[in-house]
Amino acid sequence: MSKIERDAEIAALTEAIKASPTLFVTDFSGLNVLKMTDFRRRLRASGGRFVVVKNTLAQRALAANNIAELDAHLTGNTGLVFAGEDPMAAAKVLGEFAKEHEKPTVKAGWMDGKSVAPAHVKRLGEIPSREVLLGQFAGALNGVLYQVVGALEALREQRSAGSAA
Repeated sequence: MSKIERDAEIAALTEAIKASPTLFVTDFSGLNVLKMTDFRRRLRASGGRFVVVKNTLAQRALAANNIAELDAHLTGNTGLVFAGEDPMAAAKVLGEFAKEHEKPTVKAGWMDGKSVAPAHVKRLGEIPSREVLLGQFAGALNGVLYQVVGALEALREQRSAGSAA
């Protein structure tokens, strides 16, 4: 790789990091081309992107964005997952794919301007989707409303029985 190509790669990574406030550092070793293509396709569908990087180029791009906390995790085969606008969707894809294929493994993450542990990324992927959470909330609200109606009905019947006596 020539110096011009290296500088262009660093500039592209720097811009990608700047554009994505959430990213995950992964180890993709053990994934063949077919699985890697499937992983990239799933991430694209969720609004994310996966890029295989050279560690030194990633360090320079992260340094250009004033992110030094991830340097220790840039060893071995490294891939960056740019989460896009919905970090939960990218973390969910990452978690589901890792369950199916035991790879890629998360080394670290970067969210809201700070480094996060792999366990945090895993928990983020286990949170139900917005639609499911709204459905659960509506169901809980519905249950409370039925209880209020039942209590008011019982109170009305009690008062009716008391005034009839």
